[in-house]
This record gives sequence, C-alpha cells and structure tokens, in this order.
Amino acid sequence: MNSEARRIAHLDMDAFYASVELLRYPELRGLPVVIGGRSADRPTVQPDGSRHFSKLRDYAGRGVVTTSTYEARALGVFSAMGVMKAAQLAPDAILLPTDFDAYRHYSRLFKNAVASIAPHIEDRGIDEIYIDLSEQREETRALALRIKQAVREATGLSCSIGVAPNKLLAKICSDLEKPDGVTILTHADIQSRIWPLPVRKINGIGPKAGERLATLGIRTVEELAKAEPGLLQAHFGRSYAGWLHSVAKGIDDRPVVTSSEPKSISRETTFERDLHARHDRDILSGIFTELCMRLADDLRRKGYVGRTIGIKLRYADFRTLTRDLTLPAPTADAATIRRAAGECLRRAPLEQRLRLLGVRASALSRSTASPDDDSLSQGELLFTA
Repeated sequence: MNSEARRIAHLDMDAFYASVELLRYPELRGLPVVIGGRSADRPTVQPDGSRHFSKLRDYAGRGVVTTSTYEARALGVFSAMGVMKAAQLAPDAILLPTDFDAYRHYSRLFKNAVASIAPHIEDRGIDEIYIDLSEQREETRALALRIKQAVREATGLSCSIGVAPNKLLAKICSDLEKPDGVTILTHADIQSRIWPLPVRKINGIGPKAGERLATLGIRTVEELAKAEPGLLQAHFGRSYAGWLHSVAKGIDDRPVVTSSEPKSISRETTFERDLHARHDRDILSGIFTELCMRLADDLRRKGYVGRTIGIKLRYADFRTLTRDLTLPAPTADAATIRRAAGECLRRAPLEQRLRLLGVRASALSRSTASPDDDSLSQGELLFTA
C-alpha cells in the first residue's frame, strides 16, 4: 500500500489521569487540579457531606506532577515538574494522589470501545494508541467522530484524534486541536499545516535539540526541512541528522504494530532544563521513582515481567550512557525495579548535568501472576549519586 493510501490515526486521551479524577470529583471541573500527591492527599468527607481537598500550598515532599488539568497548565504546571515548584506557581491548585487502578480500568474501557470499530490497534501506553484505518471504508472524519463518540459513551471522557498518512504526522495532528479535537492531514497539507509549527512539535525533538537547532537559526519545521544536510550532520551526527531531515518532510514508514512480543519496555523523560544529580537531587528522585512506577504499571498491564532492569542517561552534551542489572528472578514490582535501577545509577558518572533519564525492563517473559497493587511512594527512595 502506498503511503498516500494509508490512514493512520493517533488517539490521545485528553489530560487522561486528571479527567478520570474529575469523573469522581465533578465539583472540581473548571479548577486547576494537579495529580501527583500522596495517599494522605486523598479528599476527606466533612460533617456536612462536602469534600475537603488538599491544595498545593500545603504539600511538602519530593513528589513529581504526574499530570494536570488544562486550567493548571495555563498556570505553568506540567507533568514531570516537582510538586514543590508547582506549588510556587499555583498554590491554590487542588492536589490529588495518583490512582493507577482507576486509570488502568478506564484505559481498558476506551481501547475496547475503539477495537469494536477499528481493531487494528497499536497500544502505546495507558492513554494513547495508533489505529490503522486504511482498510475501513467509512469516510475519514465520520469514522473519527464515531470512534470519539464510542470512547465518550464507554468512559465519559474526551479524546483527540489525528489522522494522517503515517504515525509521525498522526501524532502531531492529535495535539493540534486539543482537547476533544479531530485533525485530518494529507501529504498535500504538510507545507501549510506542519511546516509553520515549532520543531519541538515533532515527537523525538526534545528541549535540548530544540535549543541547539535554534542556535542554528532553525525554529520551524519548514526551516528544518530546508536546512543543509551538512549543517545538521556537523551538529547532530549522521544518523540523527538524517532522521531530522526526513521527519521535517513528513516521511515515516513505520507500520502500526498490532501484535508483537516486545524485547523490552521502557519509560523515559526529557527535562525542560538540564538537571544535576546533586543540586537537583529531590526533583530527580521524584522523577526517577515516577518512571519506575510507570514502567511497573506498563509491565503489569501488558502481562510481562522483566529480569534485566536498566537505566538510560543522556548528558547535556548529548552523550548517552546505559547501565543494566540482571535480577535473580523476573519482576513487575515497582519497588524492586526502583532498587535495581538505583543500583545501576550508582555505576554511572553523575558529575555532568542530565537532559534525559530513562528506565527499562528487558529479558521479558509472560507473567503468570495476577497484578498486585505495589504502589511506591514517590518520596521513599532518593536519587543518589
């Protein structure tokens, strides 16, 4: 099938964790709400039947924001930010603890709803999927709207969908009209719809790469597409430069993988600013533990356990380092993963600032045990050099 005949959708649930919490606490709709607190931050019922909610101003600890409502984002509070920093920006925002059991439940509901209409799905995480619509006969917008309606009826939640000839463009599109949007793009639309966007809109171009491109006078996707290949190679290396040039022109041949046995499962995040292991220890500790929790959740949700746990560090100068540790027995336990990842971290040089941190489980096997709730407090274990 040629690339223009492909119809690939990227479906992204809108502020997923926060939206699930608003189903439970509808009185918080329209308010800035932050997810990432501790169990002690769970609402309490007052004698008059009303609920008392914790506020960011009352938080003390090393927690990291998991997500936030759009109202909180308008105040500058985003995921992976330290809760204490978020409290400075939005002290009156409501703080709620994470509830992964609830999020997994709604994740299953929305994916089942989509599969009843379009079964060729690639699972990309708890709140997003790719869907190959190429074999569907229905008109694209009508089909996307039908999928959105099915998701809303099954969950009470909204989602945004981007449909394009490939996964790269579909993911960009799903973010263009959030929340509750539908964006449809063809190759003919790339210059008018994609090229004016900042380069950071391309998944895979992080803050540091964006800054480096800006120093070269490259701020938009169009400027990246028209950049001299030699200039990109000189600053990013042959492989990454080639990828940058291709994606700026909307080229992506990756298939929608509906069923495969993964070799590894990982979680990683690129920081908005470079962080130092000593000076930013509390922030890194919270992010590190959050990544381990999410990795454990991914493993359990997909029915795997991993015997080898590893970390990935990318330094400010773009050098990348990995370290691995093989355990006596495979696991999907968040605390066990955190301990093993911490051992890996102790074998890594941490003098330079970091721009990316990741945790990975490999040597995977199918789990025979039922999922357990092995929640790990974000402040229990420190990021140690």
